Amino acid sequence: MQSATQTAPVSKKMLWAGRIASALPVLLLLFSGVMKLLKPAFVVQGFAHFGYPEHLILYLGILEIACTVTYMIPRSSILGAILMTGYLGGATATKVRIGDPSFFAPVVAGVLVWGGLFFRDERVRALIPLRR
Repeated sequence: MQSATQTAPVSKKMLWAGRIASALPVLLLLFSGVMKLLKPAFVVQGFAHFGYPEHLILYLGILEIACTVTYMIPRSSILGAILMTGYLGGATATKVRIGDPSFFAPVVAGVLVWGGLFFRDERVRALIPLRR
């Protein structure tokens, strides 16, 4: 029997599938967070369109990057996935609230966050056992 600190080895195929699936939302959210820090005109216009005040752009950019970095660190990846899920849930709710048809994009990103973690981390597979 394995202890809580030991995990079964992950096959190379599963590990790489997890890395690729995780890389997509990481790149998306890092890019989005950096754009919020730079505050180009289209980001400011987007926030106005969504009904958020401009002064929140910087804070949300920092939050987005912090959640993503937490996810990227293997030791804190599960906490990062939880934080990213909350962030992406807020993005989904914002888009649904104004009737934006692209609300599925943050949902897909959230699925990739957990899918990538599922492939990379035995602890997540133990929590969410899929039967054959």
